[in-house]
Order: sequence, then C-alpha cells, then structure tokens
Amino acid sequence: MNPGSVLVLIPAFNEERNIGSVVREVIETLPGWPVLVADDGSEDGTAAVARQAGAGVISLPVHLGLGGCVQAGYKLAFELGYEFVIRIDGDGQHDPRDIPDVLHALKTSQCEMIIGSRFIAGAGTRPTVARGIGIRFFRLMLRPILGRAVTDPTSGFVGVNHKALQLFSKSFPLEYPEIEALVVLQRRAFRFEEVPCRMRRRISGRSTIRSWKVLKYMVHVLLGVFVNVLRFDGKRRWFRRKEERS
Repeated sequence: MNPGSVLVLIPAFNEERNIGSVVREVIETLPGWPVLVADDGSEDGTAAVARQAGAGVISLPVHLGLGGCVQAGYKLAFELGYEFVIRIDGDGQHDPRDIPDVLHALKTSQCEMIIGSRFIAGAGTRPTVARGIGIRFFRLMLRPILGRAVTDPTSGFVGVNHKALQLFSKSFPLEYPEIEALVVLQRRAFRFEEVPCRMRRRISGRSTIRSWKVLKYMVHVLLGVFVNVLRFDGKRRWFRRKEERS
C-alpha cells in the first residue's frame, strides 16, 4: 500500500503539551505516511507545536467541537484524493503501531469503517468508572439499532475508506460524533468491524469528558441518535410514497 493514499488524521483542541509527542511517534512508527492535525480553534500553541513536529495542520478559525473538527479533516482528505483516513486522538492514548492493523482490516474486510477497540483481547487500559458506565449504556442502546454488538462505541481510533470519507465529508455528526456516525453508517447499509487496539493513559492533562459530564453526554447522544433515526425513516417513507405515486 502506497502510504500516499493513506492519511493519519489527528483532531486536537488545546493539546499543546501532547500533540508534539503524538505526531513524532506516528512519524517515527510510520515513516513517509502523511499526518494532518486538525486544530479545533485551540487557545494555546497546538498548531505551532504540531507543525514543528512535522505534521501538516489545518487550523479552524473557531472552536467547532470534535465533530466539526473531524469533518474538516475528512473534507480536506476527500478533496485531496486520499483513499483511506485513519483517525487517532491527540492526547497520546492511541498507539500508532496499531494503525497498520486498522488499514489492513479496511482493505481486506470490505467494510467502510474499522474501529479500534480497547475491549477486544484486553488490549487497552480500563476506562474510568463514569466512562465505563456510559460505554455499557451505549452498547445496550446501539445493539437493537445496529442489529449487532459493538464493544467500544466511543472509540476515537477509527479508519474509514473512500466511500465513507465521501459521505462524512458532506455530513457528519457535530458534537458527539462516534456513536451517531455508527447510526449514519447503518442507515446507509455501510458496514463496520472492530479490531484490537492498545489504549494508554493521556500523556498529560485531563479528558474533557469528566464524571459530572457523563449524564449530559448521554442525553445529547440519545437526542442525536433519535434525530438521525427519525430523519432517515422520514426520508424512506417519502421515497416510498413517491414510488407509489409514480
């Protein structure tokens, strides 16, 4: 596989203390692979540190949130003609040595999305109690919608092929994208699989999703999923009525 057809995308917001190490580790692990940091309107030196470390950088003029940041990266990748995009977090929790496994699964499984799961084969560190509760809740919520189990629905280690990239470059969930993106894929009859990935602790700093935000996170995601399901079902009924009239 020509590394020029694969882009490593790293969304980041105020990750000045982490992003340099993350970029350098990717470049050292995967020499010649292009790396793009999508800086989500950071208020610190995230963009400058990323450039110094050797990454390309797209800087958003305002803070859009994770979904808007990721979509900006997807849109640029699609316009530049990349076939695959592998996304990892900018805090150092994901091991770049797992990126080739995600790419291999994308190529051989014919799936549109591959998710790196910390829960397969005990590959990663255990989440906090609050985050663990949220993950179990979303597993139960998603199973009847997707028609199958997903072990790590909030994973930020995600690979997409050109077909999914085209879709996500035009429309992507904005605030809490990982779970809603799975619903969007399912409604489009796109496929996904999970592969093991190592999950480490942040290099420094704290996650933006803390214990007191978990309930808010769950409510927002539920609303987003509900809207996506209603929107798709409404479009499907409209097309059926149109076909019946014709």
